[in-house]
Amino acid sequence: MTAGISIDLRSATPPYEQIRAQIASLVAIGALPPGTRLPTVRRLAADLGIAAGTVARAYKELEQTGLIQTGRRNGTVVAAPAGGDGPGGTPGDAVPARPAPGPNAAVIAAVDRCIAAGRAAGLDDGALLAVMRARLGQRHEYGGQDTSQ
Repeated sequence: MTAGISIDLRSATPPYEQIRAQIASLVAIGALPPGTRLPTVRRLAADLGIAAGTVARAYKELEQTGLIQTGRRNGTVVAAPAGGDGPGGTPGDAVPARPAPGPNAAVIAAVDRCIAAGRAAGLDDGALLAVMRARLGQRHEYGGQDTSQ
């Protein structure tokens, strides 16, 4: 699991946000399907060489968005999509349910770069979303052509 997560301590993006974004990206591209058990907070912190509170904050934010679930018996696992039956579907299904198609790895990486650039420029989440919505609105109005340049 930690092979897919790395922390750049020189980045302007806080380590908890780097962890949160990377796990969210791995879930979005299907690299972490529903039901996948994540490392414990202490284990991931030790593997990355950071404080446990940093990982705990990332996990807390992921849990608030519904991407992961934490329970006493199963630990922290990737949550099933909203309205889904969880990993494998319901008993008796001939074919397990497939995850909904999501953005590919290149798109996720591009979004992560945009977030990092916005953070480096001092923008908060609201400002980043406003910029993205404004750009999407410009492209949408003109059939994908950006006429603002």
